[in-house]
Amino acid sequence: MWFLKSNKEVFAELGVDPARGLSEKEAEARLQKHGPNKLSSKKRKSIFRLFVEQLKQWLIYVLFAAVIITFLMGEYIDAIIILLVIFTNAILGVIQEVKAGKAIQALQKMTLTKVLVRREGETREIDSEKIVPGDVLILDAGRMIAADLRLIESVELQIEESALTGESVAAHKDASATFTDSKTPLGDRANSAFMSTMVTKGRGVAIVVETGMNTQVGEIAKSIDSDEETKTPLEIRLDKLGKTLAKFAIGICVLIMVITLIQGRDFADMFLISVSMAVAAIPEGLAAIVAVVLSVGVTGMSKQNAIIKRLAAVETLGSVSVICTDKTGTLTQNKMTVTQFANLEVQKSIENKEDLSPDDDVKLMAKAFVLSSDATYENKEGTGDPTEIALLLFTDQMQLNRKELAANTKRLGEYAFDSDRKLMSTLVEEEGKYTVYTKGAIDNLIKLSTHVRVNGEVVAITQAHRDKYSQITDGMTNDALRTLGVAYKPVDQVVDASQMESDLILLGLVGQIDPPRTEVHTSIQKAKSAGITTVMITGDHKNTAFAIAKELSIADNINQAITGQELDEFSDKEFSDKVSSYRVFARVSPEHKVKIVRALKANGNVVSMTGDGVNDAPSLNAADIGVAMGITGTDVAKGASDMILTDDNFATIVSAIEYGRNIYENIKKSVIFLLTCNLGEVVAIFMTLLVGWAAPLIATQILWINLITDSFPAIALGMDPGNPDVMEEKPRDSKAGFFSKTTLVRMVLGGVLIGALTIFAFWMGYAEHGYSPFDSSVPETTLEYARTMAFIVLVMSQLFYSLALRSSYKSIFTVGIFSNKYLVGALILGTGLQLLVLNFTPLQQAFRLQPLAAIDWVLVIGLGLIPLFVNELVKIGIRYKMRRTV
Repeated sequence: MWFLKSNKEVFAELGVDPARGLSEKEAEARLQKHGPNKLSSKKRKSIFRLFVEQLKQWLIYVLFAAVIITFLMGEYIDAIIILLVIFTNAILGVIQEVKAGKAIQALQKMTLTKVLVRREGETREIDSEKIVPGDVLILDAGRMIAADLRLIESVELQIEESALTGESVAAHKDASATFTDSKTPLGDRANSAFMSTMVTKGRGVAIVVETGMNTQVGEIAKSIDSDEETKTPLEIRLDKLGKTLAKFAIGICVLIMVITLIQGRDFADMFLISVSMAVAAIPEGLAAIVAVVLSVGVTGMSKQNAIIKRLAAVETLGSVSVICTDKTGTLTQNKMTVTQFANLEVQKSIENKEDLSPDDDVKLMAKAFVLSSDATYENKEGTGDPTEIALLLFTDQMQLNRKELAANTKRLGEYAFDSDRKLMSTLVEEEGKYTVYTKGAIDNLIKLSTHVRVNGEVVAITQAHRDKYSQITDGMTNDALRTLGVAYKPVDQVVDASQMESDLILLGLVGQIDPPRTEVHTSIQKAKSAGITTVMITGDHKNTAFAIAKELSIADNINQAITGQELDEFSDKEFSDKVSSYRVFARVSPEHKVKIVRALKANGNVVSMTGDGVNDAPSLNAADIGVAMGITGTDVAKGASDMILTDDNFATIVSAIEYGRNIYENIKKSVIFLLTCNLGEVVAIFMTLLVGWAAPLIATQILWINLITDSFPAIALGMDPGNPDVMEEKPRDSKAGFFSKTTLVRMVLGGVLIGALTIFAFWMGYAEHGYSPFDSSVPETTLEYARTMAFIVLVMSQLFYSLALRSSYKSIFTVGIFSNKYLVGALILGTGLQLLVLNFTPLQQAFRLQPLAAIDWVLVIGLGLIPLFVNELVKIGIRYKMRRTV
């Protein structure tokens, strides 16, 4: 670990003279040995491979079996239709996934830059890909760090590391700093710099110690590249459903073959009947309908500022039980803000703007902060250190005109900040008078001050004054504020830096923090009421993180916070057992974040991880749902995520979870509708064959119902308006199936009832012509008429039954018959298609149907309404039972 070694040890190990750098010959040899300074990645999946992977589902295997069976039957059009369904489903999946997997490419894009390197005693600019371990780099403000470095010189050097560490304030670097603890977090390694960070202030010289995939960012790239892709809960459920349906179809076919053999029917009849049963048992449109519903959900969520990259991720959102969120820029505003100011007379909170009323002493304190700062802030755009930008905004709030101040003053000298003094001083001329202004650590200022300002008067400092300032400082620190004091002294002439910081007059101090976003607290409460736990994971300090977490009601006490170093003391099993008791994880590395996510998942949670930095990418990839920020998020984070928030708003995550829950409920309605309809078909065919009747439906008719008639109501149910009470329910178990016992019973009863009504209509078709289904010799036209009756009743029952499935307990009148316009349209379209099939001669002949008499239309519509009517009666009983329970 390079940060633990002295400069001499680094020079010796890397074989370099820092004054001259490497020779070109040696640099070329090392480039051959270590390779280019870039991040490698595995080969991206081709479109064809993505397409093939969409077909690796049990439900699709079942559909392929249906294609083969219908092809063997000679029903080539039906086979083509099913193939179109399969390919439509696959294409929809590919369209969503084709943009995924760009995380490594984004990392490579980030790191392409120019660097200043010292070779053979000369400084030159080269491509960052060509630097090697042992190269000497020159650092200056605004330059990206192109590799992992060990600093050997630093002057006022500050580096912005928030994308890697989560720190919202630029890190002060000190080449002379030494460390002995190998577990020192990245953000505390003051003698090191890391690839993908940026110099914001000062200058430095450093030795390249790691390049390419061996850098900290390279380790992140490996983590993203190697993390296995897991199936979403929906994919797992559909896979299990597909296997169940396949087994059911095979079982029912074998049973029918046995029955028909016992009945003495010929082999051709036996084969056709078995095929009809297989077709009836399989909901051919299910895969495509689920894909369509998810696609509609993706479109809807994009309008709510959430972009989904993978279709099945929409539903997974509804299963989320834990939201792991980065602090900086996600829960907070990612900008330092002065929230309190104090001197010996007053201590006020900036939030109470109407009560500020700054006096002359406070205005002088604000003026001193401005004149000892280098940052700028104009037209809502700031440059420089975020801490100093916050001081400029504080000055504006104290009613000082910064433009006038700049015009009337002139800086003559300065004593730059360094990490030993923790102070910065300037010498300023104003109206012919000279004044030193010093800002920095309040403890150091107290030691250097001989006077204080009280009520406009300068008085000698006493122990009581020191104690008062220490007490104020402790209070701000306990509130997780970063404190900064300021002092001044008039001087008679221009003085050099060594004379600036003595005999100071202490003015006061301010407390700063990166404040929470205003909308976050409400969203966290909404998530909590939905049974979702919010966990903060950050690179910031423990006390600062806990203060924000407490303010947002994420954590109640400090025992719920833990640091990365404390986390390392646990074994994987110990941590997995204890992870649920923590709400704040501070000073964590990228590896820690992944470990936390995996431990939470091991406890049965469905985990969402939010973040915006490079350091978040591995955990975004490891989570069930990775959520990246669209505005402040790096390309790396976006590439590793499943969802991108275009407004960087934590509240959008909770809205997306609500959306996901409603989408799952709608998919469940569609699945229940299709399986109930298919069960009705199976019951009708099985029972008639069992008693020796002809099949009430032929394979072509069943396919028409499954692929055309049923599909429109199923899709419309998938677009049902959301349930406003869905966020009052606990997250569903990701391992649970689609159906509860109650749902399964109602689905079976619904299927049996639809099947029984279809059989009755089939019998009526015979009876109206003076025949019985038991008769051995029946005219073909009579059989076709009976099948037409069964066909229409089955379709009308299913169409009307879709209305009942919009709510498991609310009446269709409460829900609103016309509140789902898509479903109303689907019912009209389904009825219209049936009329077309019955009355358009080519279709009528293709489906072997007969026109119905007017009286029979009344009969089939009446029979079709019965399942809806019965279901509404059942709901009355459920509502009565619910009221009794309450």
